[in-house]
Amino acid sequence: MVTITAVAEQKIQELMKEEKDVVGLRIYVRGGGCHGYQYGMAFESKMADDDTVIEKGDVKVIMDSQSAPLLQGAEVDYVDSVQGSGFSIKNPQAKTTCGCGSSFSA
Repeated sequence: MVTITAVAEQKIQELMKEEKDVVGLRIYVRGGGCHGYQYGMAFESKMADDDTVIEKGDVKVIMDSQSAPLLQGAEVDYVDSVQGSGFSIKNPQAKTTCGCGSSFSA
């Protein structure tokens, strides 16, 4: 299961209010990046039958059937620091990660 921190939940809610016809935030893994897999996020207006949906408060996090196993046990957080702000994924299944944190190997 993927967990969403309270800070990430609040930021997702805030961003969803700016979008139209959004049902949730899709988190996915695709091939690419410097370590083989790359994370992606996008607001979603529809869900597929085989999607996995995690609900935290009013927020729905949606994962496709191929990404869900690679994200098992991951934590989604929102970081706001001097170096910048954005969503961060801590994935215990990642054997190695790149310096920017957006790609990993499993």
